[in-house]
Amino acid sequence: MRTSLALIVTAGLVAVTLSGCAPAPAPEASPGRSSDVVVVKGDFGEKPRVEFPTPLMPDETQCTEVIEGEGELLQEGQFLLLGASLFNAATGELEQSVGYDGQPVGLTIGEGTLPAFVKGLSCAREGSRVVVVAPADELIPSSADPESVAGGDNVVAVFDVLRAFPTRAEGAVRLSRDGFPAVVLAPDGRPGITVPKTDPPEHTEVEVLKQGNGQVVEDGDTVVVHYTGVLWNDNSVFDSSWEAGQPATFVVGEGGQVVPGFSEAIVGQEVGSQVGVIIPPSEGYGDQESAQIPAGSTLFFVIDILGVI
Repeated sequence: MRTSLALIVTAGLVAVTLSGCAPAPAPEASPGRSSDVVVVKGDFGEKPRVEFPTPLMPDETQCTEVIEGEGELLQEGQFLLLGASLFNAATGELEQSVGYDGQPVGLTIGEGTLPAFVKGLSCAREGSRVVVVAPADELIPSSADPESVAGGDNVVAVFDVLRAFPTRAEGAVRLSRDGFPAVVLAPDGRPGITVPKTDPPEHTEVEVLKQGNGQVVEDGDTVVVHYTGVLWNDNSVFDSSWEAGQPATFVVGEGGQVVPGFSEAIVGQEVGSQVGVIIPPSEGYGDQESAQIPAGSTLFFVIDILGVI
């Protein structure tokens, strides 16, 4: 079986926090005889030169950090920018190499990611180069029926973790004004929203629910965000990156990929902030129906600004 790295990418407020400090993540795999014999040369962020004896036959996924990163270990739900090289562990053949030359690939560690890579990346941090050696049975997506998947080869992967984005906005909580939709956060940061039973405003209104202190978002930036959007008239959720299981990336500002009110809420804010925004039809979808959004709808979004690419 030729395992493709595409599987990694594609398979793969009144603000009240309901939880205390989350425990630090712990590795789900550790170094072993197979991962320790892989020799990796070359600079971080550039396509590596990799050598190892064949065949490598680990009983379970192993990981060895060959270049140390900084900060906390990676955890499920984080969006990463990676350089990645994938080898057949039986033959040593390079299967695929992506994410170098200033073109990193994006990956959210989560349900759609191959189990072996979820385990292997749990040993890494931002700035890490990590070797992951995985048996074939841990390269089956968790959503797949194991009996329907043909057997394959063990894999050696080398990941350079170029960027690691937080799972939620971690800015300082700020109280919003009376009459603004109420937002309550679940332990993982997912917002619950209650829209007041009043007529919506006629113009876009933005409230900073958490004040970050990172990079200022500028017009034309590509941002990494988590968001939930509800309809003002019935408080129903029509779109949510939290429900999708991974943050979203958008170009914001003039000529961007989102409605004007969404851009207005983000441009000028600092990374790490969470904002709430009321968007009237004139700054949203207007008189056009869009998916679950009826024509003429006022929208409310809660947006966590996780980073700028």
